[in-house]
Amino acid sequence: MERFVERLLYGSRWLLAPIYLGLALVLVAIGVKFFQEIYHLLTHLLEMTESNMVLLILGLIDLSLVGSLVVMVMFSGYENFVSQIDIEEGDDKLAWLGKLDAGTLKLKLAASIVAISSIHLLQEFVNIPHVPSEQLMWYVIIHLTFVVSALLLGLLDRMSFASHRDHGKDH
Repeated sequence: MERFVERLLYGSRWLLAPIYLGLALVLVAIGVKFFQEIYHLLTHLLEMTESNMVLLILGLIDLSLVGSLVVMVMFSGYENFVSQIDIEEGDDKLAWLGKLDAGTLKLKLAASIVAISSIHLLQEFVNIPHVPSEQLMWYVIIHLTFVVSALLLGLLDRMSFASHRDHGKDH
C-alpha cells in the first residue's frame, strides 16, 4: 500500500504539465499585446509626444521581461518538478536549461519582479505631472518592498544553500 501511495504521489507531478503548457498560451497573449503596442507606436509615431513614446517603449520592455519570466518559469518549473527536457545535441539548447534549481529560480524570479517593478516606477516618473503624490509614494514603497524582499531572499539562499552548491561543484 505504501509503495502504491508513493508511486501515485510521484506520478501526480504530471498534473503540472498542463499548467506549463498553459504558460505557453500566456506567451502567445503577451506576443499579441506586444505587437499591438508596436502597431500603435508606428501608426501614431508622428503625433506622439516624446514622453508618451518613452512610456510606450517602457511598456514594450516590460512585456518582453514578463515574457522572459514566463519562459524561465515554464522550462525550469517543468524540469524541476515534472521531467527532464531532452534536447538533441544539434538543437538550439538554452544554456541555463537544467541548471536552475528551485532556489535559483526563486532568486531569478525575484530579480525579474524587481526589474519589472522598476520599469513601472520609471513609467510613473516619466508621467509624474499626472500622478498624485500619494499614489507615487505607494509605488515607491511597493518597489522598495520588492527590492528588500529580493535582497533578503538572496541573503537567505546564500546563508542556507551556498555551501551545498559549492560542494557540488567539487565533485
